[in-house]
Amino acid sequence: MRHESPQSVCRFGIARGDITPPVGIYHRMWGAATHERAAGVHRPLVASAVVIAPLSSAATDNRALITLDHCLLGETEIELLKSTIEEIAGTRAKQLLITFTHTHGAGLMSLDRKNLPGGELIGPYLREVASRCGQLVLQANEQLAEATITYGMGHCSLATNRDFWDADRKQFVCGFNPSLPADDTVVVARVTNEAGKILATFVNYACHPTTLAWENQLISPDFIGALRETVERETGSAPCIFLQGASAEIGPREGFVGDVAVADRNGRQLAYAVLEALTALPPAGTTYVYQGPTISGATLGTWKDEPWSEARRAQASTLAWQNTELALSYRQDRPSRAEVEATLEKQQQVELEALAAGDQAEARDAHALVERQTRMLRRLDELPPDQYPYVIQAWRLGDAIWLGVRGELYSGLQTAVRRAHPETPIIVMTLVDGWGPSYIVPRESYGRGLYQESVAVLAPGTFEQVVAAATQLVNQLIGS
Repeated sequence: MRHESPQSVCRFGIARGDITPPVGIYHRMWGAATHERAAGVHRPLVASAVVIAPLSSAATDNRALITLDHCLLGETEIELLKSTIEEIAGTRAKQLLITFTHTHGAGLMSLDRKNLPGGELIGPYLREVASRCGQLVLQANEQLAEATITYGMGHCSLATNRDFWDADRKQFVCGFNPSLPADDTVVVARVTNEAGKILATFVNYACHPTTLAWENQLISPDFIGALRETVERETGSAPCIFLQGASAEIGPREGFVGDVAVADRNGRQLAYAVLEALTALPPAGTTYVYQGPTISGATLGTWKDEPWSEARRAQASTLAWQNTELALSYRQDRPSRAEVEATLEKQQQVELEALAAGDQAEARDAHALVERQTRMLRRLDELPPDQYPYVIQAWRLGDAIWLGVRGELYSGLQTAVRRAHPETPIIVMTLVDGWGPSYIVPRESYGRGLYQESVAVLAPGTFEQVVAAATQLVNQLIGS
């Protein structure tokens, strides 16, 4: 009898750098916020570059993963990143996967904010980040060496459903819903070199980093900062990389606050679950083998970790990359640019009148609605005509699948692909290449007044298309 733990063998390189914006940069992420500029720093923001390559040093078909401590970037900003990384590191767009931890405490780094207070700092900052990412990919390439990635799974109750029905006001709000369950799955991965030293850890978890909201004026990675600090303290300072899962309807139980201590507490809660799962992992490159009975007070069955056979090592060394592209339909009731502009102008007038009347509460609410329409305008401007070309990326790394999707999706995506292959660790990364089409929601979510559906631009049924295509892609890679 043998028990195999899922693992990947590859060449692996990692580099990480500080990308904390300057204090005073435009920071207003939340419509309800009354500040414009960042007043300070809670914890630094970081960028991580990971390069994964086949064992053969002659192979050139590598893949690079960039993770950024930002909420999201638009198409123009993503293109700046990609072109700069290719220029500096030579990594082409098809070899590159850019994703975000999705912290809402980093500020809105959008080039169209350049005329707002602190917005003049955004362009130089983003160019600096792009250059830094290119250098990090170069460093990660230089560090490529054989490594084993060992996977495990745990659970953490930080994640809660956030589609809450306010019965008194007869409306949905985006906040803690104690009546519905949430996917609390934590997928962890430990990367070790041939000497057994931990090179990095990965945490794949679905939970919006929205502990800190409109009252917070500090640049912050939200709960991810304390998560990293706690895990790294127990793993010899090896970089801990957070990969945001499918969390469209999931957020922390306690959120939307201004107290950074709450964000740190949330991060430690997730970290303890991660450390439990990491501690349970077996030695890399081993199989747990039944040794037979031992006569004692009872007849005991003993097991032992034994080194891999060559065949098992070859299986874990299989690497494959595959993409699929869908043509997704837009919703027919999507507002036109003219309609959004008219609504924007109306709300701007309401805000001006409220300010003139000294009604700060009314002015704040009107400004939040102005912000919604401003973001919708940019989203409409960036959408391709006719249909949305939606790309799903999947990597097979030995016994595991790493799946990357655009936009924000409900957790049903990750539960569906994992349910189809319960023995295979499947890391699900959202917000790949930015927000893209924004939220992609299940068919039954339309017409209910949910926030996610109100900003969605894709037609009912597109979520189900993405889930089916992602599942098929995973099936193909596992069968290859």
